[in-house]
Amino acid sequence: MLLNVLAVGDVVAQGGLDCLSRRLRPLQKEYDVHFTVVNGENAAGLGLLPQHAEEIFDAGADVITLGNHTWNKLQIKDYLEDSPYILRPANFAANLPGRGFGVYEGPQGLRLGVVNLMGRFELDANLDSPFHTADRILAELEADLVFVDFHAEATSEKGAMGWYLDGRVQAVWGTHTHVPTADTQILPQGTGFVTDLGMTGPALSILGVKPENSIARFLGQLPRRYEAAQGPNRLGAVLFTIDTQSKGCCQVTRVDVTD
Repeated sequence: MLLNVLAVGDVVAQGGLDCLSRRLRPLQKEYDVHFTVVNGENAAGLGLLPQHAEEIFDAGADVITLGNHTWNKLQIKDYLEDSPYILRPANFAANLPGRGFGVYEGPQGLRLGVVNLMGRFELDANLDSPFHTADRILAELEADLVFVDFHAEATSEKGAMGWYLDGRVQAVWGTHTHVPTADTQILPQGTGFVTDLGMTGPALSILGVKPENSIARFLGQLPRRYEAAQGPNRLGAVLFTIDTQSKGCCQVTRVDVTD
């Protein structure tokens, strides 16, 4: 069969949550989506709370992934322990709450593995190597198909991860930078890849933030509190179509939607 996996970019603030709630299920129906992974690490602006996770699941997500803002709202720590359907980067310290990968039931009994990793360049050099962490996880992961959300700053690091895992997983997508990239591709050994999904949140913004707040920073003004921009919203997503017999990705398609 052809399995359609939808990866949705970082949900930003209430505008992003509302957009996801309105747009995700119609998108799933239009593209016959079988499995959906949503990055939710900015649902509270910075971080997310349990109620935001519930909103994302109610909107249609099967799995939520996170990133560098995982601990901005510490109220999420018990939720991470309790729910197997929300992941934080696997290369965080092992003693921290939650899990970095999971295996989920797909159609026809397929075991779908999802791995959440975080880059080290310009983010947190104290993390374990995401590359070595991926090796360890893949050595023990009992799944038919595997998908990786790589939350990273540098396009080069994201590209390196895609090529490093080519042929070992079915799809690798980047999150974190909130800007959708146009490099959807299938790598030589059959792994679908895109450098960044983009974000789900305010369309008239700088990475989801009020433009004047970001501009002030570059003008050397006093730091301003994070404020999400108002106005229309955009859902950034990429659809990966997997041939479950050959276990290769056969199509990678951007499916962005703007209010």
